Amino acid sequence: MGIFSRFTDIVNSNINAILDKAEDPEKMVRLIIQEMEDTLVEVRSASAKTLATKKEIVAHVTKLQTEVADWSAKAELAINKDREDLARAALQEKKKTEEHVNVLTQELGSVDEQISKLQSEVGQLQDKLADAKARQKAIILRQKTVSSRLEVKKTLDSSKVDAAMGRFEQYERKIDDLESQVDAYDLGKKSLADEFAELESDDEIDNELAALKKKMEKK
Repeated sequence: MGIFSRFTDIVNSNINAILDKAEDPEKMVRLIIQEMEDTLVEVRSASAKTLATKKEIVAHVTKLQTEVADWSAKAELAINKDREDLARAALQEKKKTEEHVNVLTQELGSVDEQISKLQSEVGQLQDKLADAKARQKAIILRQKTVSSRLEVKKTLDSSKVDAAMGRFEQYERKIDDLESQVDAYDLGKKSLADEFAELESDDEIDNELAALKKKMEKK
């Protein structure tokens, strides 16, 4: 399992734990970014160690290749000196050294493959970290907005609002009663305008009555 895959498992487990506890989503976003940053440091450290290992292997292979050439030269020297036994021994050491070189070469290929994977994971992680940081503010803003809306919805749907409106209506009815009481005190009382209106009405009736009498006398 690669470090990047393991990071995904860690983040998923932390997200599930947060959701189970119904914690603040803002904390979840910060936690994910922190996990990404920590994993990025770990991957870079692993890459540095792997590169150091590759350097050691390359140096060892170079040294062994020099030994192969040296054993080959010694075998030729032994043949020239009619020492077939020494030549055989030199060739055997040469073979052992070549086999060691082949093993290290295969190991070097495996190390190169690991380095390639680590570099790919570093690139992916950097891209995802940059994306997460870019979206962090928007996510937090959305979370705060929806939380505020949820509180408003809860308030509007609660019985407290209904009770408050009920009291408000009670106050309105009390004010209506008070206004009715005030109007009751004014019943039967004539204002100055009312008295003048009555005088004008009386004059109209008197004039109309006089006109009627005059008409009847002519008949």
